[in-house]
Amino acid sequence: MAFLKNFKNSSLLTLPAISMTGSSHHSEVSMLIQILLIFTVISIAPSILIMMTSFVRIVVVLSFLRTSMGLTTEPPNQVIIGLSLFLTFFIMAPVINKVYKNAYVPYSNGQLGIKRAYKAGIKPVRGFMLRQTRVKDLELFVKMAKIKRVYSPKDVPTYVLIPAFIVSELTTAFEISFLIYLPFLIIDLVVSSLLMSMGMLMLPPTMISLPFKLMLFVMVNGWYLVIGSLMHSFK
Repeated sequence: MAFLKNFKNSSLLTLPAISMTGSSHHSEVSMLIQILLIFTVISIAPSILIMMTSFVRIVVVLSFLRTSMGLTTEPPNQVIIGLSLFLTFFIMAPVINKVYKNAYVPYSNGQLGIKRAYKAGIKPVRGFMLRQTRVKDLELFVKMAKIKRVYSPKDVPTYVLIPAFIVSELTTAFEISFLIYLPFLIIDLVVSSLLMSMGMLMLPPTMISLPFKLMLFVMVNGWYLVIGSLMHSFK
């Protein structure tokens, strides 16, 4: 009991007083806020990467390409996601460089405050999204947000621009996927017609058409055409 009494009265359990008056305490609080902001950005980074970059269009087109060829697990999901990520980094590299030079470097050097750094950093990202967003999609979300004073796309708030950008990306991805799907659909129709005319109704058409699809894809250098078309689709 004496040990517990001495333990309770020991200085190990005394809590330091929190004060906001000294300059050192101000720097500590500022550092804690910066750490909190960093962890917040890290937690929402996947959403930012998926919804505000070229990732959505690329991964949807590659998924449709695999489906149109009649493949279920090849290439694996890890390969499609990895390829989409690296292509996204390649496309977004100029935007990332502008954010780094115009926002991060001045902020880290103390030349810009956090608000001005945010405005300087979001500007190139907004420019990229505005170039890819369709006017109709932008008008739809502006009307839904009930914003009246919009004289140009630059006046659209970011929270309105992001969903319009995502819808436009999905629309563009489906258009590209439709064009990719057509030649493989023609092969399926031809193979199915030949099998029916030969009376081979029990033989799955996909089993016969798959080698022809792979041969066609390799002969026309399909990966070069698909990836090249995706790269050129971004303005």
